Amino acid sequence: MLKSVVRTVGAALRLPTASTSTTRALPLNCPTLCSANAATARTFTRSLWMMNGNGASGYRPKLFTTKVLNPSASCGCGAMHTEGDKAFGEFLFDEIKEEKKIQKSGTLPKISGGWELSMDGTEALLTKRVAGEKITVTFNVNNSILPNFAEEADQGEQKSGEEPEILSTPNFVVEVTKEAVKETLVIDCQFLQDELAHGEEEESDIFGIFEVSFQPEGDTEWKETSYTLTKDSLNDSLYDHMMDFLADRGVDNTFADELMELSTAIEHQQYIKFLEELKTFVKCN
Repeated sequence: MLKSVVRTVGAALRLPTASTSTTRALPLNCPTLCSANAATARTFTRSLWMMNGNGASGYRPKLFTTKVLNPSASCGCGAMHTEGDKAFGEFLFDEIKEEKKIQKSGTLPKISGGWELSMDGTEALLTKRVAGEKITVTFNVNNSILPNFAEEADQGEQKSGEEPEILSTPNFVVEVTKEAVKETLVIDCQFLQDELAHGEEEESDIFGIFEVSFQPEGDTEWKETSYTLTKDSLNDSLYDHMMDFLADRGVDNTFADELMELSTAIEHQQYIKFLEELKTFVKCN
């Protein structure tokens, strides 16, 4: 049961940030994400954001004076072509080339524990069956990169002298269905950015529960009249039991680490695909 609400509700529940910039974002620097068994981030190369110029002022200088060219006879689309379009297409060609250089693999990483992956665009569905239960985990890589992208990029390069890395940390929904019950337990989860920042200094959960509810089994539409417990309504004991419930079904820190690695790979694939489609649209041939 894919729930589109994870994209809207989840995004609203993300921890507030200091910046409202819509530019792409970088993860917090933390030792655990750089360890051998942690999720694999990818090197930052995305220079598209640089076309926005100074993010604080919003000023973007023109690269050149645009000149409208006649439609190319070889193109046959009859659309307008400019010097700017030509330069844009050349830029996208180089950008795609650089992104493919840092792409770690053409295949997506697998999640241990018997999970099966299915994809629908930017949405991923992980499924497994255990002792009469069906467990699904749904997430969407859209808006899964942390905010303050350009700011973190500048700070990372200044501090370490190395290119910072991009990591996808999507909200995800866990659904548990029992054969003898006609309802599905739905648990909305989010990565805890503060805990990620602590790294290996302390053992703690890198994700948390933010909403819990029951939904009718098999329904594709979210039933707003179902009672929902939010994170503020969960007392400590109930919260701990809910986390143990998830861990018993394979949704624990190891799963979360592997989900970040998978999500980062999917997001990168989708980014490259977008650039390729954009290049085709701009060049129109």
